Amino acid sequence: MTTKPPPAVAEFPLDSLEKLAYGTVSDVETVEPNDRNRLGYCIWAWLKERSGTLDEAILNSGSRTKLPLKEIAELVRRRLQENGVAV
Repeated sequence: MTTKPPPAVAEFPLDSLEKLAYGTVSDVETVEPNDRNRLGYCIWAWLKERSGTLDEAILNSGSRTKLPLKEIAELVRRRLQENGVAV
């Protein structure tokens, strides 16, 4: 049996919502990397739909972080504002 190399990973365009959402939480300390991915996904979903509040999106991600929810919300809000997103 031969092993094939994995397929190449395509990066999101620099101006995409995905890149913005995942970049916003890229250095949030989490218990596992997948916790950061869930947080980024919930931020992306909030940016796309604007359903609920940003705090609810962060809470609903269920990400296990080493920071309090309030600090994460402030960090995400500040970074989104720096990128021109009205929060």
